[in-house]
Amino acid sequence: MTPVGLKVHRTFHALGHSRNFRWFFAGQVVSVSGTWMQQVAAAWLVLSLTGSGVALGIDTALAFGPILLLGAIGGSIADKHDKRKILIGTQIAFGLLALALWAIVASGAVQLWMVYLLSFLQGIVTSIDNPTRQSFFSEMVREEDLPNAVSLNGAVMTGTRIIGPAMAGVLIAGVGLAWCFLINAVSYLAVIGALLAMREHELRRNRAGRERGAIREGFRYVWNTSALRRPLLLMSVLYLFAFNYAVLMPLYAERTFHGDAGTLGLLLSVAGVGSLVGALVMASRGRPSERRLALAAIGVGVVTIGVAFAPTLDVATLAMLPLGAASIVFFVTANSTLQLTARPEMRGRVMALYGMVFLGTTPFGGPIAGWVGEHLGARVGLAAGGAIALATGAFGLWLLSRVRRDAELVELARIPEDPAPTE
Repeated sequence: MTPVGLKVHRTFHALGHSRNFRWFFAGQVVSVSGTWMQQVAAAWLVLSLTGSGVALGIDTALAFGPILLLGAIGGSIADKHDKRKILIGTQIAFGLLALALWAIVASGAVQLWMVYLLSFLQGIVTSIDNPTRQSFFSEMVREEDLPNAVSLNGAVMTGTRIIGPAMAGVLIAGVGLAWCFLINAVSYLAVIGALLAMREHELRRNRAGRERGAIREGFRYVWNTSALRRPLLLMSVLYLFAFNYAVLMPLYAERTFHGDAGTLGLLLSVAGVGSLVGALVMASRGRPSERRLALAAIGVGVVTIGVAFAPTLDVATLAMLPLGAASIVFFVTANSTLQLTARPEMRGRVMALYGMVFLGTTPFGGPIAGWVGEHLGARVGLAAGGAIALATGAFGLWLLSRVRRDAELVELARIPEDPAPTE
């Protein structure tokens, strides 16, 4: 095999080893493109109805708030039941909610409270879908292929950001918002079809027993496992303060550079290019580490500050490339670290906690970022988030050095001293 062929094989080897994962991957490419399209359209819809950054933050909070409240329950459900069947149900629910949003926008009856209600219902479905989806990778692929599968999924989640926002910008400018929601509703059929096409006997199922107290046991397990507790605490800070792009970017496009939906789509699409490159690079890497996670946090901080102070739209657009790359490196490292550290029967609950810090912190960070973006400017909101990410990553590296030093001291204490020489 040539060096190029070997590199390609290392990057995509999970697809070659698992038919089920190939089906899932293909379905995700279609569906997530529609999801990105709807996210851009929904943000523009709220901004068009209210002109308020705070309203954007509230809508984001409603979409992700249920994850904070119900995510642990979703993780327990994922550990106890058939994940494939759960995912089929959540995709149907997502499709129906997108169809409802299309109907109220296309009919001209849309009001802000309707958008809020549908966002909240979507959050309830996400609280079940997210931990199930995240822990489903370990059933589709072998454990040694898990980091590669997570990285390739990251490539889908972010690579489709190139397509989705760009299509949203074109559709909003050309035929209106409603089409974005209808196309997203139809796109869920791709994932449903992929899940139905899977070979059940090839899934590597690891279900927990149906004992009482499973949720409490999940929290206790994570807290008592330092290799899970440390990265989750670092992630929670970044997801709370640094990753509020869904709220800040519409304000950044419209008020900082006086743009429109096309401007927002351009910025997010360029970030998607960077994310795609970063995800593919990560797919060929080995096992993740806490040190890589801390370094990725520092990278996110540096490039976010760079975007915040970009003097022109052209510079800002170019700066979105490294921002997308740094973000996906952090996401993939965080996800893989937790999945590979957790015991198989606890993965659903561990990934539920990951979802709670990844998405469930948004109800707090979103409105704060919206208020800062509206009153102090999107630049200030981005710069503040970047500074917090930079400081958190630096603290993470310092903490890891302390942990490593303490471990070395313990190891030295276990080495017996040489016996005193006898005469």
